[in-house]
Amino acid sequence: MHKRIRAALPALAGAVALTGTLLSSPAEAAGGVIIYRVYFDSPGKDTRSNTSLNGEWVQIKNTGSSAISLKGWVLKDPDNHKYTFPNVKIGAKKYIKVRTGSGTDTSATKFQNRKAYVWNNTSDTATLSKASGTKVDSCSWTTRDASDKYC
Repeated sequence: MHKRIRAALPALAGAVALTGTLLSSPAEAAGGVIIYRVYFDSPGKDTRSNTSLNGEWVQIKNTGSSAISLKGWVLKDPDNHKYTFPNVKIGAKKYIKVRTGSGTDTSATKFQNRKAYVWNNTSDTATLSKASGTKVDSCSWTTRDASDKYC
């Protein structure tokens, strides 16, 4: 084998690996964490009661085969209403629901502890980002015909 060809092989292998990384989806790059469903219009009248506020939520799913730490990850809307995940892991093939109102956090449900709604009924976008700011996934809707959206 010629010296020039041997010298080019490591660079070529790196380019192939880099290309594979660039072609993966954001969810794959994040280990399979996605926004699975958004319930943006809580049932009944919008009274701002805690029950009504908790009627709107975002469900996050780990589609991967191992647990992933969400510490510092951010869920937000275009108006920059942010929820920052505490030191929590989402198990393989598990879900975490993030509710707007107040409550006691569990491994499956987190609360933003807000006194006003976050998600607009007519149109909005939920975006999930890593602590570094790298976008992982987003989900948008533009309808009043339904109260939720599977992303």
